[in-house]
Amino acid sequence: MDKRVVFDENRCKGCELCVPVCPVDIIFIADRINKLGYHPATVTEQDKCISCMMCAKICPDLVIEVFKPEKKVAG
Repeated sequence: MDKRVVFDENRCKGCELCVPVCPVDIIFIADRINKLGYHPATVTEQDKCISCMMCAKICPDLVIEVFKPEKKVAG
């Protein structure tokens, strides 16, 4: 499974703005501490991500990158 959403957890300040905008509720704040001393946002259920980009759009620090899965061509 390729990742659909990637958080640069070491740059995340844990503002939590991305958590409520996720329509499939897969973003959460991790228990671990990053190098800045914050609890970063993260995703573990990559297969549930719909690549809507809402999290990336609201992130003030641009730490979220969203990828759309490649469509398989029948053939």
